[in-house]
Parts: sequence; structure tokens; C-alpha cells
Amino acid sequence: MRNIYFFLFAFIINLNASSQNTKAVDKIICISGSMSNDNKAYIKYIAALTKKTNPKICFIPTASADNPYGIVYWYQTCVDLPVRPYVMRTFLNADSSQQTFEEILMSMDAIIVGGGSTLNMLGIWKAQGIDTVLRKAYEKGIVLGGGSAGSLCWFTGGYSDSRPKHLTIIDGLAFLNYSHCPHYHSEPTRKPLYWQAILDGKLKEGYAVDDEAALVFVNGVMQKAISVNKENNSYFISIVNGKIKEEMLQSEIIK
Repeated sequence: MRNIYFFLFAFIINLNASSQNTKAVDKIICISGSMSNDNKAYIKYIAALTKKTNPKICFIPTASADNPYGIVYWYQTCVDLPVRPYVMRTFLNADSSQQTFEEILMSMDAIIVGGGSTLNMLGIWKAQGIDTVLRKAYEKGIVLGGGSAGSLCWFTGGYSDSRPKHLTIIDGLAFLNYSHCPHYHSEPTRKPLYWQAILDGKLKEGYAVDDEAALVFVNGVMQKAISVNKENNSYFISIVNGKIKEEMLQSEIIK
């Protein structure tokens, strides 16, 4: 009888341990309207979302063709922040690479994607399999973020300046099942195009974000709006009774 009790007890302990080990992790994406201003507050917020001490954060500058000035700026911005900054270049050759893209990204606590040409960036990612790795990172619970091209890429689609002459609609990775409009008020041509595309059914309802504002999504659902000031905000754009509805979201001011 004692043996039976012992085995039952051991089974229950193992079952509890197994359920704890398989507990689903939160999948977090924190996007901003731009990466050009007040980056420190945004990076600190990303770092806090990882719930790690001195987290490893990787900057991906593919959209700017690995612009060296952007890379230097990234390191300068992080120099007095409680993070360990990394950069993953995609314009490289085998001789200069000690790790695969997957080895780099899957070892991080957070990943921030820089601005530039969204279309070119996504093309390179697809050719290199980086889009698949980013999905694995997302499912693992590595925090994802970015601004401009680095925010648009996570959504189903939106307007981009990646093609000649005009803003055009491009498809994103669809980690978030909404459309997106960065630079909502700083680039006046974007807003009317975005509204019309939603009305016409060319884009899903979605989120528009000013340059110095940001949104936090947890498991695909928007959880919080943040901003570095009261002038920059985020908006949910939807259709109500056949007309566009612009709902300004209440933002937490971060420093």
C-alpha cells in the first residue's frame, strides 16, 4: 500500500512539474511610430518587458542596408542603459560571420528592428529565412519591437514608401492581425490614404501611431499605449456604420 501511495505522489509531482514547464509564454510586440527620437525611453521600456536583468537586445538594421551611422547611433544610445546591445547585419559574407542568423536571434531577450525600406527588408528576410526565425523567436517569448519599417513589418500590411513615386500598400509578416500606419501625423499624406484603404477593404482595421508613441501587444492583442509626451498618440482606426472611426488611445507617459 505504501508503494502505491509513493507512486501516486510521485506521479502528481511530475504532472505538476510538467504543466509548469509547458506553460505558454506571453508573446510580446512593442511597436513605435518611428525610431528617430527619444529612443532611450523606448529601449528602456522594451528592456523592462523582457523581465530580465541587463537583457540582451539585438538591433536589426536591414531596412537601412545596415547603415553604419544607424549602428553607431544604436550603440551610443544604449551606452548608459541597463542592456547588452547587439547588432545583426544582413549585408555580409560567410567569412565575416561566426554565427547563423538563427543562433544570434534565438539567444536574445529582445529584438528591435530599425527603419528604412520595409519592402527591401522583407525581401532579404524571406531570402535568408530570417522571417521564419523571427516567428520562432516570437513563439519563444522573445520581445519584438521596432519603429517605422520596424513596426509595419509585424502587421498584415500598410502603406510604405519603399517603391518609387508613390506610397503603396505592402504586406507584412502578419504576426499581428491588423493593418498599421506609422508616422501618422508627421507625414500628412499617410492618413487619408490609410483611411481610404480601410474603407475600400484593401487593408484591415488597424493601428496608427505617431512618431514618439508606441503600442504594446500581448498574444496578438493591444494591451497598452505609451508615449514620451502628450503630443504624440496612438489610434485605432475602424469602420462604424460605413464611416471611418478614429479612436485616440489613452497613453501612459514614459521617461
